[in-house]
Amino acid sequence: MTIFPAIDLKDGKAVRLTKGLMESAKIYSDTPWELVKTFEEMGAQWVHLVDLNGAFAGEPKNLDQIRLIRENCKVKLQLGGGIRDEATIQRYLELGIDRLILGSIALRDPEFVKSMAAKYPIVVGIDAIDGFVAVEGWGEVSQMRATDLARKFADAGVEAIICTDVGRDGTLGGVNVEFTLEIARACKIPTIASGGVKDNEDIEKLLATGEIAGAIVGKAFYEGHIDLKSFF
Repeated sequence: MTIFPAIDLKDGKAVRLTKGLMESAKIYSDTPWELVKTFEEMGAQWVHLVDLNGAFAGEPKNLDQIRLIRENCKVKLQLGGGIRDEATIQRYLELGIDRLILGSIALRDPEFVKSMAAKYPIVVGIDAIDGFVAVEGWGEVSQMRATDLARKFADAGVEAIICTDVGRDGTLGGVNVEFTLEIARACKIPTIASGGVKDNEDIEKLLATGEIAGAIVGKAFYEGHIDLKSFF
């Protein structure tokens, strides 16, 4: 199982939110690339990046910081937030991002996502509130169940699904293992857990399932609740 240290970018800084609320942003670094370098030196294989401003705007908004991260760090990068068209995908790949996360557009236009997955390294991000897909920076909740959306990509060539329980994200309330398993079993694609990971025990619970491909860790690391080095 792959552990993905997470960095959310807001106004050029590394932050974490609670339950996806922008006003809850807590700044952890003014120089995100140095934070990525720290993860790289720990032994991380991947770092998970989200352009928070981009997620709300629907277009890239932290390009300068993303460029600095890529120029200074060799670790693999997966990036999401505001990616809505092929031109943006190509732009990020040319910048050296290893794979891209399509979130809101996966609900709006699943056929577009499938066509992109046939050409590029694509991950689908499925964020859910009470089991229903949340989009546009989690500001809107749809009537689509997260498991039903996951099934749409079962044979689409998508590299992975990231499933986030928004209600737990940034709360240190514990990862939703059951929800993650439901997604993994619905799509049969490598599935990455996100939202609420609080400590080493949470990681062990995910590992014990034998069915979950990865976990995204954010606030638990920043607040000193988890020893990431022990998992690299």
